[in-house]
This record gives sequence, C-alpha cells and structure tokens, in this order.
Amino acid sequence: MTSAVSFVPQALLITPAAVNKVRQLVAEEANPDLALRVYVTGGGCSGFQYGFDFAESITEGDTVIEEQGARFLLDELSYPYLAGSTVDYVEGLEGARFVIRNPNASTTCGCGSSFSI
Repeated sequence: MTSAVSFVPQALLITPAAVNKVRQLVAEEANPDLALRVYVTGGGCSGFQYGFDFAESITEGDTVIEEQGARFLLDELSYPYLAGSTVDYVEGLEGARFVIRNPNASTTCGCGSSFSI
C-alpha cells in the first residue's frame, strides 16, 4: 500500500527588512494588534495586483504568519496565488514600499505590482 504525499508550500516567506518595517509601523501606531494583510485583487496591467493593508483583526480563513514579533495575514482567496512568495520591504529611487517576489507568476508588469498566472 502506498500513500500519496502532497507538498504544501510555506504560506509566505518574510524578509528581515519586511519584519523590521512592520514592527516599526506597529510601534508608531502603538497598536500591538496590527498585522500586515497581504492580498491579491483583480486588475492591474497583468490581470492581478498585489495589495497591502494593516488589519486589527483576523478574519475566518486567514493564514497567520508570525516572524520575530511581526504578524502577516493572508486570506484564503489569495493563498493559492501567493503561496511560496517572498514579502520584502525595499527603499530605492521609486520610493519605499513592500514588494512581493512570486514564483507562481508567469508574467509581471514593469512596476512589479501586477502579475498573471
């Protein structure tokens, strides 16, 4: 008798820069309940776009990722599109922002905020 083994990718990989920025923003707001919600919506020049928002509560079906005192939330509809992605925080000529490196995306736009599968 053989058993099927299924691989479930880690929900999100979080860089130290993203952890530090979330911790800093939570401290500035003086609200330890805040978590960075990472999600996908329809739109953008490639079909889907990434979104980030701070949330105070966990919604049913959310995946919670905790890294060194910072919490990140991933809703169940976005999970299949983002599983295994890396969330980073970068500062550069285009400004400071959270970014996602998504191995599931087949194409991305030049700005890096939209993608297609």
